[in-house]
Amino acid sequence: MPHDDTRPALARTTLPALALLGLMSLPAGTLLAQSDEAAIPDLSGVWDGGGRARPVNSETVPWTTENFPVLNERALAYQEVFEEIIAPKYDCQPASSPAIQYDPYHMQVTQWPDRVMFRYEKDDQLRTVWLDGRMPTAVDFSNQGFSVGRYEDGALIVTTTHFLFDITGFDDYNGIPSSAQKVVTERYWMEGEDLHITLTVEDPMFLREPASYSTRWVPAAPGYQIAAFGCDPESARASVRFFPSRFK
Repeated sequence: MPHDDTRPALARTTLPALALLGLMSLPAGTLLAQSDEAAIPDLSGVWDGGGRARPVNSETVPWTTENFPVLNERALAYQEVFEEIIAPKYDCQPASSPAIQYDPYHMQVTQWPDRVMFRYEKDDQLRTVWLDGRMPTAVDFSNQGFSVGRYEDGALIVTTTHFLFDITGFDDYNGIPSSAQKVVTERYWMEGEDLHITLTVEDPMFLREPASYSTRWVPAAPGYQIAAFGCDPESARASVRFFPSRFK
């Protein structure tokens, strides 16, 4: 299947020219994290994470009996009192890592000299992975966290910290929360025309040990454009009327 090259014109510029443009646009004294073109894989493009790409671990979910996380007592207690009606997705809160990477939607990757941007069709989310050596501060906590990255052996390695506490932060269907101590590590690489990822999540507040899954994306159909993702809070919350509560 031919790769659908729907990248912006600048993103399709050859790496040497792109690096030069990036250097010219950065503030004086800024150092790029890496400049070895041979180590930089071409991940840019629009990628399909739906049915054509699955399964790798499972057709529907990334966590199976083989790789399901080992939960501590705190996580088990949260699971015990969890109810579907309290899931933030019913208030249009976007999914975060490690769930959003596996959602069966399209994703667009754009590479620049100092950053890589992941735009997810699911929840219309945009993640920025900084390659220029900057580090997060105390004001950088967010739903998607703060991501830094580097290229290594033909792969992009991303480490994300500074997540907000999320009652469904591990995934939005199994009642496992995540804390501000969550760390998500992603490794992206190409195999043929497909984009692959191995994701590892650590969270000592809820997990006894790190948990990992792998998946892939395939090139999007020619001409495919990322679609807007609409969520109406009133309509989303209305659906929980059909979930009876155990608590009065």
